[in-house]
Amino acid sequence: MLNLPLTHDFTGKVVVVTGAGGVLCGDMARAYAQAGAKVAALDLNEAAVLKLAEEVTAEGFIMKGYKANVLELEALEAVHQQILADLGPCDILINGAGGNNPRATCDNEYHHEAWEGCKTFFDLDQSGVDFLFKLNFQGTLLPTQVFAKDMVEKKSGNILNISSMNAYIPLTKIPAYSGAKAAISNFTQWLATYFAGSGIRCNAIAPGFLVSNQNRALLFNEDGTPTKRSAKILAGTPMGRFVDSAELLGGMLFLTDDAFASAVTGVVLPIDAGFAAYSGV
Repeated sequence: MLNLPLTHDFTGKVVVVTGAGGVLCGDMARAYAQAGAKVAALDLNEAAVLKLAEEVTAEGFIMKGYKANVLELEALEAVHQQILADLGPCDILINGAGGNNPRATCDNEYHHEAWEGCKTFFDLDQSGVDFLFKLNFQGTLLPTQVFAKDMVEKKSGNILNISSMNAYIPLTKIPAYSGAKAAISNFTQWLATYFAGSGIRCNAIAPGFLVSNQNRALLFNEDGTPTKRSAKILAGTPMGRFVDSAELLGGMLFLTDDAFASAVTGVVLPIDAGFAAYSGV
């Protein structure tokens, strides 16, 4: 008889989640706590992660919130020491911090469709592009440098990065974000190779189109009706709907569970309602 693991059990594991002050990564942190892990929820917004940790602790699970800037190595090292003292060495790192920036986003999808006052490719703000790449790429690299040291010492561990559909096929209007997420997919494969002999697996999930505070204005008009961009997205999604944030959790738990995915490394898993599979015809 096969000894099949039927549930995800992370009892005793220490999970570090960056970007946990947001709804998406907050749900990820909560899911690990409910699966038995001791969770360190990190975010620049200290109040948000402290509130999350208070809620989760009140529910009977283990979570602590920490203020952390994923772009400051010394600050991350300091938080690492706090987590070691409070919870122990990191077993699983979720690099959730990231996002787009309006300063690196065009108003028009095609150059010939520009209008007076339109922010085109030529108007993209250099500082905005720089910040976006730092937030997404260095904001993944630096926490990995800090917390993967624990995994190397234990000769086991998991790293999960957050890529995007943009990494497969760049979307209009957001050239910098698309490029940054393509870098995350490439970096995931690089890390998987680099740590392959050290007992550490590294994978990523590539979410499809979710409705969040970051993109709500792109997807819905002020009166709540879908924008033309929403119509394009849904027409190119075989399931004809947006992805719910809770639908990312299954892929996340699978990829970071050694009982389920011990031979899976270097994978970028689309969770996209079929978007990546559809040619448009």
